[in-house]
Amino acid sequence: MSITYKKPVLTDIPKMQSIIKKEVEEGIILPRSDDELATNIRSYIVATDEDGEIVGYCALHIHSMRLGEIRSLIVKEGYRHKHIGRHLVEKSVEEGRQLRLKEVLVLTYVGDFFRRLGFQEIPKESIPEHKIWADCIKCKYFPVCNEISLIKKL
Repeated sequence: MSITYKKPVLTDIPKMQSIIKKEVEEGIILPRSDDELATNIRSYIVATDEDGEIVGYCALHIHSMRLGEIRSLIVKEGYRHKHIGRHLVEKSVEEGRQLRLKEVLVLTYVGDFFRRLGFQEIPKESIPEHKIWADCIKCKYFPVCNEISLIKKL
């Protein structure tokens, strides 16, 4: 299986939304509108198969001059456990390094996955406030959240 990693284009948004639909409905991943995806399209990296179909993606959202966040990591069923998620995160972290970020944050239910990639758990209280109010308030589980926060120093 040959997987290619690239920046998406605006016409990829409907496919991106269809891949993440189940996880959004289950409350695992926060919903993002088409307009929000379009506004932030440069933050995303998509994984495509040999037919050019999008099989996964994630975003590196910049919070400040020192902090970025991995968001919306998804790999399509049938393509999971093939290291696509790992490659998406690694490429996002590398982009953060190139931008000279100091740290990359993630909020997740799959802490072990990120720990294997060098992320370390931190208290949620140390997450920047604007993150909580801008994103977490959209979550159906807010304010009682079972996600853990992890950070990777770059």
